[in-house]
Amino acid sequence: MRFKPAWVLAAVMMIAAGCKQKQNTNEIVVGEFASLTGATASFGQSSHEGLVLALEQINAQGGVLGKQIRVITEDDASDANQAVNVVQKLVNSNNVCAVIGEVASKRSLAGGGVCDQYHCPMLSPASTNPDVTVENGKVKPYVFRICFTDTFQGRIDGKFAAGQNWKKVAVMTNVDEDYSKGLSNSFKKAFAGSGEIVAEESYSGDTKDFKSQLSRIRDKSPDAVYVAGYYNEVGLILPQAKQVGLNVPFFGGDGWDSPQTVKLPEAQGDFYSDHFSPEDPGPEVQKFVKAYQAKYGKTPDAMAVLGYDSMRVIADAIKRAGKPDRQAITGALAQTKNFPGASGTITIDAEHNARKPIVILQIKNQTATLYKTYPPE
Repeated sequence: MRFKPAWVLAAVMMIAAGCKQKQNTNEIVVGEFASLTGATASFGQSSHEGLVLALEQINAQGGVLGKQIRVITEDDASDANQAVNVVQKLVNSNNVCAVIGEVASKRSLAGGGVCDQYHCPMLSPASTNPDVTVENGKVKPYVFRICFTDTFQGRIDGKFAAGQNWKKVAVMTNVDEDYSKGLSNSFKKAFAGSGEIVAEESYSGDTKDFKSQLSRIRDKSPDAVYVAGYYNEVGLILPQAKQVGLNVPFFGGDGWDSPQTVKLPEAQGDFYSDHFSPEDPGPEVQKFVKAYQAKYGKTPDAMAVLGYDSMRVIADAIKRAGKPDRQAITGALAQTKNFPGASGTITIDAEHNARKPIVILQIKNQTATLYKTYPPE
């Protein structure tokens, strides 16, 4: 039998140790992966801003376990393959004790696979596809989220559509995105008992011209159109809908959340479901909104508040774990109960999801205004 060189054995031991080599230092190292550039950069930038605000507050109050938290951030450039690469770097080279990310479900599925493989806890701020935490009926042991799932979101969007008395609805789905496919399916199941899906149109992630799909939808005379996509796609779809004469309400899920969406002239009057509203008078919400506005000079969106809460929940889990150890933090995350988040009270259930309220926002005067709130089921 050939013996491995000493440096190989040392590298293997470092990977297995996870955060343990950091325990004797004055800092605790956490990783973050986010879409800071690329097609959905608005998501990653907002969640990162929220995370940084929480990090500064935590460290200003003495940190955790008497140590400061340091976050190593990696940009996945809105790409699932790159998400795998950067999470492998965070887990195996930087030896972080936990990972925060991603917003997009496709990239959380990619990064979550790495975290499960190397037994490192991962907390997604906003990935809503059910498969992120539970796949084929099996709970992923190291992957958690602090947001609701698309099973719930699609159900509420269907309930909302029925409440608007829309009897005929068309659906548009990005077949390249797990988020979009999952949300469309959930919505269609929920709406089936209240109305008719008169058209279903699909598109790919690199589609720029939607006029053919929109023209076919127009010819079906729907009362409204459900776009289960991201804001960058919505930004192209809505103006082109007007160009082909499709002048009906459009609505969608939390993927619409972006300042770019609410500024669109063609989006005024449209609706989307989301995780929070800055108009919520709750004390945790207003405390966060004021702090965010003071730091960044703008009103936070949902990705910002979820990034903020993700950092706080991770810090709380490390504190309850009593040490920056991956297994201990994983156990603490699973036991998170009634955490007072700015996005709502957070309790992690047996499937590693958070059951939380959902809001419907209407875009009016280039502002996302609170239209309705639905409690968790």
